[in-house]
Amino acid sequence: MDQVSETPQEAHSLPGCYRHPDRETGVRCTRCERPICPECMVSASVGFQCPECVRGGSGTGHRPGAAQPRNLAGAPVAVTGDPRLVTKVLLVLNLAVFVGVHVSSALLGKLMLIGAWPPAPWLPTEGVAEGEWYRLVTAMFTHQEIWHIAFNMLSLWFLGPQLEEALGRVRYLALYLISGLAGSGLAYLLQPASTASLGASGAIFGLFGATAVLMRRRHYDMRPVIALLAINLLFTFSPGSDISWQAHIGGLAGGVVIGYAMLNAPRERRALVQYGACALVLAAVVGMTLLRTAQLT
Repeated sequence: MDQVSETPQEAHSLPGCYRHPDRETGVRCTRCERPICPECMVSASVGFQCPECVRGGSGTGHRPGAAQPRNLAGAPVAVTGDPRLVTKVLLVLNLAVFVGVHVSSALLGKLMLIGAWPPAPWLPTEGVAEGEWYRLVTAMFTHQEIWHIAFNMLSLWFLGPQLEEALGRVRYLALYLISGLAGSGLAYLLQPASTASLGASGAIFGLFGATAVLMRRRHYDMRPVIALLAINLLFTFSPGSDISWQAHIGGLAGGVVIGYAMLNAPRERRALVQYGACALVLAAVVGMTLLRTAQLT
């Protein structure tokens, strides 16, 4: 990706990694003092060293204590383990549910998002309005068509790892789940009560929104992600398309709000701003759900 002329060092207090200048870091090699990003960190007896110092052999120039490595969102960097762990778990969950609904057709009706069923004049016995709030969550992992899950999982694999690295596992998982809930909440509020919807698209659009925030934070050229998002929105609102635009817009809005809070929160109030943004979006989901339920009951 192309970068703009302004460098991270000029716009932010944290320096850029000496091998990857676009990646801000608060960690320095304990021997040569050069800033290093998580990819370049090599664990040492005290702190971390850069690859060059490790290849040069052990020395005695360690500081008494190296800073705890943290990512852009302020979370401790996991220097061991699979950096795509959460993304892979989400992929497996979606694929497992996809297989499940094709093995048992009855499972699909229990997992998808629907406001109230059967429709009037019959008395509803199923749906979110009948107390099945779990559908707001299960619908996020449910797909019926192969093209649907293929598109969503490819998008997850494309967008997820860079967000998982920038936010950390817990914050990244929160972004995914809460964005998906925001999509489910808006779909429940605005769709006809008997219209069913399903899929991870709300969460995926949340990742799109957060990716745009991340690219702006890192001073990347935003035109590629904006173009990709515009294409997806064009398909979303195409006449005759059987797509829940409500879920897409709700997820996108949730992803932008949470992503911005996590990546731009002031250091001294970072936890308050990040948790507050998550709570705000969740409160909006609860509010939309209560309002729609009151309309339907």
